[in-house]
Amino acid sequence: MGGQGTGPTRPQEDLGFGGVVIQRSRGRFLHRDGTPSARKYGLGRQALSRGYLRALAAPWPTFLTWTAGLLLLVNGVFALGYLALGPALAGTDALRVGDPFLGALYYSIGVFTSLGTGPVYPVGETAIWLSILETLAGLLVVICLIGVMLARMTRPRASIRFTHSAAVAPYDGGRGFMFRLVNQSPAELFEVSAQVTLAWFEEVDGRRERRFHPLSLERPSVEFFTLHWTVVHPITSDSPLAGVTPERLRDAEAEFLVLITSLESTFSTRVVSRTSYIWEEVRWDARFADVFVDSPDGVITIDVERLDRLDRLPEGTTRTPATSENGSTAATVQRG
Repeated sequence: MGGQGTGPTRPQEDLGFGGVVIQRSRGRFLHRDGTPSARKYGLGRQALSRGYLRALAAPWPTFLTWTAGLLLLVNGVFALGYLALGPALAGTDALRVGDPFLGALYYSIGVFTSLGTGPVYPVGETAIWLSILETLAGLLVVICLIGVMLARMTRPRASIRFTHSAAVAPYDGGRGFMFRLVNQSPAELFEVSAQVTLAWFEEVDGRRERRFHPLSLERPSVEFFTLHWTVVHPITSDSPLAGVTPERLRDAEAEFLVLITSLESTFSTRVVSRTSYIWEEVRWDARFADVFVDSPDGVITIDVERLDRLDRLPEGTTRTPATSENGSTAATVQRG
């Protein structure tokens, strides 16, 4: 699979973070799941909006568990309300349960879901009004839950899994910065492109400043993404990583920002995935292990469980800069 670098990289001073953020920010810009680490104040708590977005992004088991738990909690509160009214429910004896709370919970769930309460019915004006309030609340909650579930099922998104670590591994007679990714969804992705940007501190005119460098890739895009993809930045004399060592990445607080865009086949919509690797998540003197496995029918097959596996190499294999990196234009910049 071909692909060629695009010559010398130039510092990209701003990716939309802003100059103040670039210099003042400490820690990583992006979390591993691609969410930004920055915060905004002055907009209120936005609890409903944040809760809705988390409900959309949560895995199905987590979403269903939280939904069931919240429904039981709400119905439990209403059940306690009925019990607090004293003899507010009649017919619970027919349920043959010894715990009055279970009888009240049964009635509450029947009212809340509009499925019916069987032999149990409210007694007294207060209990009737509480039942009416719970019926209305139940209708609103059920409608909202149906809306969220439909949004989850119809929202186009990429389910891309990145390797836990990146690696500086042998590549084309020298070294390369690389990581792997795979599509976890049954839906196909097409026209997948990758952008990798290095953010680190440099000494410029005697001052320590954070700079951004877009990294040229061996193959910046693929038309078909059927198996896995190893994204590689060749470390050549034109690379900002020329001559880099683990100590240099650590001292510069380096972070590699990754942006993957692709066309999702089901909805024919562009989807985006993001992640980042900080300096301590980069492995040295190692290379990614083979993920291909033999299949009985001869079809090319990979084992996704092997995606993160690394083969150890002799010490100094990639910690020591390759001779092909000599004469780097980046060497003119004073190292921090």
